[in-house]
Amino acid sequence: MSVLEVSHIYKKYGHGADVLQDVSFTMEKKQCLGLVGESGCGKSTLARCLLHIEPIDQGSILFENTPLHNKSQRSLRPYRRHIQAVLQNPSAALNPKLKIIDSLLDPYRQFGGQAKLNHFHYTSARNFASQLLEAVELPASLAERYPHELSGGQKQRVTIARAISIEPAILILDEPTSSLDVLSQASVLRLLNGLREQLGTSYLFISHDLSGVYAMSQRIMVMQGGKIVDHFEKEELLASDRHPYTQELIAMFE
Repeated sequence: MSVLEVSHIYKKYGHGADVLQDVSFTMEKKQCLGLVGESGCGKSTLARCLLHIEPIDQGSILFENTPLHNKSQRSLRPYRRHIQAVLQNPSAALNPKLKIIDSLLDPYRQFGGQAKLNHFHYTSARNFASQLLEAVELPASLAERYPHELSGGQKQRVTIARAISIEPAILILDEPTSSLDVLSQASVLRLLNGLREQLGTSYLFISHDLSGVYAMSQRIMVMQGGKIVDHFEKEELLASDRHPYTQELIAMFE
């Protein structure tokens, strides 16, 4: 069953060329859909459009059969809790003036405590923060620290904890490990895989790195020049009919 359906969307900036051209795909519940492509191909623009940070110029975006592309920012508010994101720079994502506990509670507070949670339970701010930190394998003591007191890997785990705090249906992961060292990358990918299985969240995992996408995803899309040029099940990666650009990425992967 699909949780998100994207149909024939286009996006351009000003009078330039289309950054996204006729992009269509579906996201299935509890699965990870990978999106791979070189820098500048439109991956992050697509993420911003799905998060409704950027409007699309044409096409449609349906969340559980509800059209989102034609809603005002105000009418989108009830749906924002269902689509959250983890981006590549955790330092930029965390307010340096806020303690970790306040950053973790921000999404819950934004939605007025209306979020119905199945895996986390709000009994107090401290207890809720402890549950979230435990979920991402961090000690509860970090709740009282500030972002500058944490390592890069710890900060990214905090942003993951914040993103899952209201148990979204969809988590958009835009290069979530690109700023981390190799050991931290592997650890965070393992964590994300475990959280998807535990929470039943659907992922869109965006990266320029085919190996990371392959490790995370059940289905893979390849983007080139703003277009989806290939889309296949993970097991079909080495099939003979792969797009020439996909074959170039495989050659680098091997």
